[in-house]
Amino acid sequence: MRALALVFAAALAGCAGSERRFPMREPMWRDTDLAAVFAPCRAAPTAADPRHVSCAPAPYDSPLYWDGADNLFFRPLSNALGLVTSGESVNVNSLDEVPDSAWFENRLGVRAMTPDEIARGACTPAQILDPEHDADGSWVIDKGKMQGSTPGFRMTVRGKGKFLVKVEGAEDQPERAEAASVIGAAVLHAVGYNAACEQVVYARPSLFELRPGLRSKANFEAEKRFDRRALDAMFARAPKRGGHIRMSASAWIPGYSIGPYRFEGTRDDDPNDVVPHEDRRDLRAMRVVAAWLDRFDAREANSLDTWIATGRAPDASPGYVLHYQLDTSETLGALWQWDELSRRLGSSYVLDWGDVGLDFVTLGLPLRPWDTAKRGPTFGYFDARLDPEAWKSEYSNAAFERMTERDAAWMARILARVDPAAVRALARAGDFSDPANADWLASVLETRLERILDRWLTRLSPIGDLHVDGGALCGVDLAEMRRVRPPARFRYTARVLGGGALAVRREPGGRVCVALPRAGDGRYLRVVLGDGVAAPLVAHLYDAPGGFMLAGILR
Repeated sequence: MRALALVFAAALAGCAGSERRFPMREPMWRDTDLAAVFAPCRAAPTAADPRHVSCAPAPYDSPLYWDGADNLFFRPLSNALGLVTSGESVNVNSLDEVPDSAWFENRLGVRAMTPDEIARGACTPAQILDPEHDADGSWVIDKGKMQGSTPGFRMTVRGKGKFLVKVEGAEDQPERAEAASVIGAAVLHAVGYNAACEQVVYARPSLFELRPGLRSKANFEAEKRFDRRALDAMFARAPKRGGHIRMSASAWIPGYSIGPYRFEGTRDDDPNDVVPHEDRRDLRAMRVVAAWLDRFDAREANSLDTWIATGRAPDASPGYVLHYQLDTSETLGALWQWDELSRRLGSSYVLDWGDVGLDFVTLGLPLRPWDTAKRGPTFGYFDARLDPEAWKSEYSNAAFERMTERDAAWMARILARVDPAAVRALARAGDFSDPANADWLASVLETRLERILDRWLTRLSPIGDLHVDGGALCGVDLAEMRRVRPPARFRYTARVLGGGALAVRREPGGRVCVALPRAGDGRYLRVVLGDGVAAPLVAHLYDAPGGFMLAGILR
């Protein structure tokens, strides 16, 4: 591995020295897709206004059957028959980072977050529900849940807003689904994605007032009445604590809903959507987060686009689209009714043509991960065993399939900042009745995270937060900070391409600084910085009259 890293470093340095040169300008940290634009207007009659015209992008419906068929059959077949090429992600700035955009906002990757802040997720104090002090009948159910497999409804709480409530009735995995919803959303928010405020709530049944005439619908089922009898049946199956019903409450996402987004292509009626989704680093690298939490259901139906209009009408122009992640309740070991599928989740697609072909050739003799999987009482087959490279979602995902080493390494540098204290806080956010469940979950999540960091912080340079500090180039080696390798393995070297060696100062916590040679004449410098563990990076700098300027980074 060390020899391979040296060969890679030599190739990278040679390429950097002869070809790539960054312009003297600040890196892009904010995408233009947050600017208000005009969407095409169209007829959109409603019951209240048959002549209504909408000037927002048209809502997109993602039929469950078609999404599954497309990703299990048609797209794999198309890829097999055609020529599919994939390069590096294109929404990356000169410092090898992803700018803030309608898809992603740098949080943990650029600033410190306390464990409690990470575990709180997107929730603000104004959104925290208070079932102990709210009056009976003050939580008004005004809509039944019309899709998904978990029972639920929409409610309005005065002073708090609207919430999508899910009530899990799985007797074999009590409390897992609500915890998964809260923990998964908190992780996605911390690393930078748009996610809703999710919270575990224990509420007495008398809090709820049910509006008449409501309907509900679950996946693969017919629409039906949602009345007091249906609500009582839902509550009867739910986990309870002291007579209070356990549920998850997701704050209603603002804006005019236009349905989910696809993991490939662009939305034709959004002028801001110009980067093919499969070429976005934030979508590609979401696979690393999904592998950590075992979010096998990371498909388009679990996303949501909303139109944020700048005027009063919610579907008027100008405005812009925000892209959200939804529903992580299947993480942390959700089970399907068919045990043979449940034990394969995370290791094989629902219909995996590669595994089918291998079984045909080998007569099914090789031992697979699911052959030795052991089911636990609360978290199913979710455990510390994880091969980050081999992890698979429920079925193939166009963006996940195109994830490169640089994409995954970028996400690993963000996840490295989720320290053990934050992992414990996340596990506690599940609000389990048995504290042993939180302890076990924290241990498993930390082990799985360590395996992710071991894989993706040891190939490309793990030095992040690179910046100029006076006359020095400083950064944090996230692999050393997380003790991915013993401290003695880290041996730092730096040199100027075409020049000599530079002094490296090593500080606690993985911080390193390189003394830069001054010339003061606008000279262009390329500094190769290595840590002895992964391939080095090349920092591109200008020695300007006002001081050094970091113009770009190549890994």
